[in-house]
Amino acid sequence: MSVDQSAGARQSAADPTPEQARVLARSPAECLRHGMLGAIPFLLVLLPFGMLFGVVANETGLNLPQVLGFAILVLAGASQFTAVQLLGEHTPAIIVIASALAVNLRMAMYSASMVPWVGEASARDKGLMAYVLIDQTYALAIQHYEANPRLRLDQRLAYFFGAAITACVPWVVACALGFTLGRAIPESWALDFALPITFLAMVAPMLRTPAHIAAALTSIICSLAFSGLPSGLGVLLAAPVAMAVGVWVEIWTERRKAGA
Repeated sequence: MSVDQSAGARQSAADPTPEQARVLARSPAECLRHGMLGAIPFLLVLLPFGMLFGVVANETGLNLPQVLGFAILVLAGASQFTAVQLLGEHTPAIIVIASALAVNLRMAMYSASMVPWVGEASARDKGLMAYVLIDQTYALAIQHYEANPRLRLDQRLAYFFGAAITACVPWVVACALGFTLGRAIPESWALDFALPITFLAMVAPMLRTPAHIAAALTSIICSLAFSGLPSGLGVLLAAPVAMAVGVWVEIWTERRKAGA
């Protein structure tokens, strides 16, 4: 291959595909709308879970302002369910807060992986992104950024915030609606099972590898072993033990594959 042909091949490989070219040509407003539309399928999961949180929160004894406070200030389904469960067991506030933070530690990893794409954003934009960073907005945005690495910073931000509008605003509405519906449910309808089943539905699809299963089993065993500790403390202690076991199994699995 000649020098000219080699240079032409490199240039061709660097050229964006027609789909990428269409994405790159979008204005920030168009990127915002694109992000909003892309997040719509997530509503099939977010709305039912938000409504369920409202129902469970009502059963726990929270009022509407408190439910809205959870939905707006916490804005994290797993942490909200964890906190409500512990509050229902009259757990000390410091344990509730620590447990909710532990459940959402994955957001720190999400944030770190977003730095190469939006690290040059202003402090205000970063703060707002951190607030609306949830599983759905992260998954949608990082996939879009990797598929279109030439996007400008303003296009990336607009797409992310568009996804956040679609995912986060309906979540708050769903929580309030669930609380309202929960008040209409007769007290004779026991809903104590709702929270454990919710967590099972959230966790079960994630158990895809031996490390996941080992971590889940460890958390169950440790939670039972620590059940005699003050309310909520056992779960808080079980979490890091389970994560450590999961990491160890993952490392062991990788080494075994490498040696095969």
